[in-house]
This record gives sequence, C-alpha cells and structure tokens, in this order.
Amino acid sequence: MLLPIEQLIDPEEARQLGALLKAQAWTDGRRTAGASAAKVKSNLQLDEASELAITLSQRIRDVVRQHPLFMSAALPNRIFPPRFNCYQNGGHYGLHTDAAILTLPDGSMMRSDVSATLFLCDAEDYEGGELAIETRFGAQEVKMNAGDLILYPSTSLHEVRPVTRGQRIAAFFWIQSLVADISQRETLFELDQSIQVLTSERGAADNEVRRLSAVYHNLMRQWSNP
Repeated sequence: MLLPIEQLIDPEEARQLGALLKAQAWTDGRRTAGASAAKVKSNLQLDEASELAITLSQRIRDVVRQHPLFMSAALPNRIFPPRFNCYQNGGHYGLHTDAAILTLPDGSMMRSDVSATLFLCDAEDYEGGELAIETRFGAQEVKMNAGDLILYPSTSLHEVRPVTRGQRIAAFFWIQSLVADISQRETLFELDQSIQVLTSERGAADNEVRRLSAVYHNLMRQWSNP
C-alpha cells in the first residue's frame, strides 16, 4: 500500500527545516548504504550524529506519533530515527530494496516493514527526483510538496530518479510495525478507516460501531507482535 499523507508537518515549517538543512555540511550518502546499494546510490546525507540531525529527527518522530492516519496505517512498534538527504546535480538512487534489518543507535535491531519519505521542499523547487515505487500495477511515481509524507512497503523495489535542476531535500525513515504482514496491515487500516467514518456518522455508542471495533481489536490480538 502506498499512502500519501499531505501536510503531515505544516508546509511553512517544513520549508524552514529544508532551508536550514541546505546550509549544513553534507556527506557522501554511500557511506550508509550496503555493498549492493552503494553501487547505485549518488546523493548527499546529513551526519546523523550532528546536533541538528538529532533535534529534527526527534521532532519528526513526535509529529508522526501524534498523526492518526500515520498511526493507523503504520501501526508503529519502533521508528528508526529519521535521516536527511539531498539530491542535486544529477544525484539519484537506482532501483533497490531497503535493508530488512536495521541497527538502531543504541545497538538494538529492528525490522523494516514500512518506509517513509517526508518532503522538505516543494515539487517545483527541482526537476526530476521522482520517487518511483514498483507495485503490482507497475511503477508509481511520487513527487510531493514540503510537509507531505509518503508511506510504502519496505519490501518494494524503488528508486529516486536523477535530479536535473535544483535540490531535493527530504527526511527518510523506517518503521517496524506491530503487524509484519502487509495484507493484514492493510486490512486493519481499511477496517479502522471505516470505523472512523461510521463513528462520526453514528456515534461511538452505536452497536455496529462497537461490533466492528471489537473485530478490529480481536484481529490486532491475533496478528500483532509487540
């Protein structure tokens, strides 16, 4: 499931963060890539140990954990600290799949179930740079504005097309979901969204709303792995 979430962060705040990041010292993005990915990766990244990266990373995690649509879709158990990248002057990231197991700053490990890109500049600020994600319906191209986020399965083959003008500034991170299975996670998301609509129409005390809520939570008991 590809899920765009528009204005997850206020667009003006996102633009300010992007402008702040532009002034930082960037490093070669290949240093954080595996052996295979490094061969197709050409971008810049902010040192994740820098004070700015740590501060902005925490800000993004705080925001997404308070966003109902993100929480419903990702069902996060653990969130990898967001990192920041810049594509310019033909920078790109060829077709690849994200690593299945990631090492957190504290040395513990997590599984990557859901990948996320948060755009910190507007689509008109650069040419190229589309995030192309392979799905069963073919490649889906994503290019959003400052503050917008895209969620997609970490199992997907994807790439960032070359940026031929301007700079593409973004944050990227991964989520280990409480529900590892993609189809189960999608079913829970669709069910939860229907419950939200029915709740607004009928009220939380409605018997059918209560029945569907019980189904949702019982499925969570079966499928989740805290």
